[in-house]
Amino acid sequence: MSASGGTKAILAAFLANTGIAVTKFIAWLVSGSASMLAEAVHSVADAGNQLLLFFGGRQAKKRADRAHPFGYGRERYVYAFVVSIILFSVGGLFSIYEGVEKIQHPHALENAWVPIVVLVIAIVLESFSLSTAVKESNEIRGKQGWVQFVRHAKAPELPVVLLEDVAALLGLVFALFGVGLTIITGNTIFDAIGTLMIGTLLIVIAIILGIETKSLLVGEGANEADLDKIQSAILSGPEAERIIHMKTLYLGPDELLVAAKLGFQPHESLAEVSTAINVIEQRVREAVPSARVIYLEPDIYVDPNEQAPPTDAIVIKGLE
Repeated sequence: MSASGGTKAILAAFLANTGIAVTKFIAWLVSGSASMLAEAVHSVADAGNQLLLFFGGRQAKKRADRAHPFGYGRERYVYAFVVSIILFSVGGLFSIYEGVEKIQHPHALENAWVPIVVLVIAIVLESFSLSTAVKESNEIRGKQGWVQFVRHAKAPELPVVLLEDVAALLGLVFALFGVGLTIITGNTIFDAIGTLMIGTLLIVIAIILGIETKSLLVGEGANEADLDKIQSAILSGPEAERIIHMKTLYLGPDELLVAAKLGFQPHESLAEVSTAINVIEQRVREAVPSARVIYLEPDIYVDPNEQAPPTDAIVIKGLE
């Protein structure tokens, strides 16, 4: 994900959610609608989410130091995890509490037209935020479907904003459903039901984001397409005979670690092996630009099914 793309989506979502939150709180104070209060808290949580994502992106740019020799790239995953678990869950649980409270202590809506107007305006603003996130995501998701993009994206910001905006739009529809039916029927149970639906939606989104972000925190390797590119780059020249084994790990959304043990000819000199490794590293970086940290270990492959050659036959010149 380009840093500018993620920042644009985060900024658009933050501005939309801040304005919507203020409007919803005003509508709640005027009407007393539990759905409006739930939506106001939802928007506050979303605005806080964007601040955390932005802060995490800034923290991830810190230089590597002795305590963190591979840098701070995973800070973005940490803050995305905080967003997905704490803020979404807080918003969801609060909405469910408000819904239950409304069922137990119902009260009529006042100035019911106010939340309707606010919800319609909020739907327009959230649609703008979602369209920005969709546009930025389309630039990097390629031929992936939306589910695949959310599940496999290494940069967490756009998937988080996408799911936030989808949840926000659905939440607004639920609130409109609850308030609208309450106005039509005069029964406040529908306002409470809309609030419960909003809370359930937020908790479901929190679980989805938590699962996906946890996988990134634990550590994910390169996808199949990039693995194929790396393997092809290593073996496309005459330098190495084979890849004995290889491991990859994302140190951050834009930084991939590649570590591999490569089989070389037994009588190559140290200078020849060193030159060959430099050439291979260059090819790997050209094939997969995110492969910024590369460790290649030269070795001599011995087929376990064949009799090992004599020890004195396995000598790299310059290391005698």
